[in-house]
Formats: sequence, C-alpha cells, structure tokens
Amino acid sequence: MRNSICILIVILCFSCGQDYIPKPKAFLRLEYPKANYEESHLKQLPFTFETNSLATNVILKEVKSPTESYGINIEYPSLRGTIFLTYKAIQNNENNLRNFLRDAQKFTLEHTQKADEIPAYPYENKERKVYGLLSEVKGNVASPAQFYVTDSINHFLTGSLYFYTKPNYDSILPAANYLQKDIKQIMETIKWK
Repeated sequence: MRNSICILIVILCFSCGQDYIPKPKAFLRLEYPKANYEESHLKQLPFTFETNSLATNVILKEVKSPTESYGINIEYPSLRGTIFLTYKAIQNNENNLRNFLRDAQKFTLEHTQKADEIPAYPYENKERKVYGLLSEVKGNVASPAQFYVTDSINHFLTGSLYFYTKPNYDSILPAANYLQKDIKQIMETIKWK
C-alpha cells in the first residue's frame, strides 16, 4: 500500500511538468457588411445625400415649415442605433447662422464632462459649397459622434449618432466606427437644391 502511494506521488509530480500559462484576453470581433450607398429618396427635402442600405428606415419625422426645419431619422435596427438629422434654413441672416453654429458646437461640448477626448475633423467642398465639422466623442457618452454641414448662406444640417443601449465605449466602439463612416458619406455626398 505504501509503495503504491509513493508511486502515485512520483507519477503526479512528473506528469505535471509544464508551467501554467494563462490564456490571452479575448476581444469580441464584430464584422459588418460592406457599405452599399444609395441616394436618399426624400424628395421634399431641400438637399439630397447618400445612405447605407443597412439603414432600413430613413424617416422624415417632422416638418415645422416647408422651408424652415426638418427632422430625419436614419435607423439601423441591426446595430441598435440611429443617426438623427436636423435641417434648418438660414434665411440669409448672418446672426441666424452664428446661432446654429453655436448651438451645434455647444451640444458637442456638453459631452466634455464624460468624454475622454473630442477630436474634430473639418470638412470642406468648395465645388458643392459644403462646409462642416465632424466631432468624434470618445468615452462613455450618449452620442459618440456629432456633425454639421452648411453652405453658409441658405442651408444648415446637424446630426448626432445615438445607440439604444447604456453608453459603454468599449462595447459600442465597433458599431460607432462603422456608423461614423456613414456620417462621413452623408457629409461628402450632400447636395443642396
């Protein structure tokens, strides 16, 4: 009996010769389909833009006046997110444009309490008279991206990205990056009527 216990202990000692190596941390890998862009079909708007075919709903939500203000929601049910657009007519008033710019920038700056960083990317297309700014808000914030575009004379469009979930930057980052490409596509393809 004693010999068998000694043999068992010797076998156990020599059988566990490798050191324990912990597994590396795994990260969730999300893959989204390649974006396929097509022109929006909202004829009553004073502008056109391209949207991703992954956006199943492009909805004109509100019209305050035929020439003053529109609300448009671009919904992505599979990503559980929406890009909210608001259009406002400038009506040839320089103060009006200043107020719109101040409000758009103020909205982005309201995220500074929770944001880790807010890099801003200016956009300019002189040929189509489109000037704007895309702000990427990094951190656990409600809206990870905001933007605005204008022609500085008649048109002003602002937009924000929201997800239907509690803000957790690491979790929503892949979807936020994917939808920021759609926001850039909107900015780069907008045409004023």
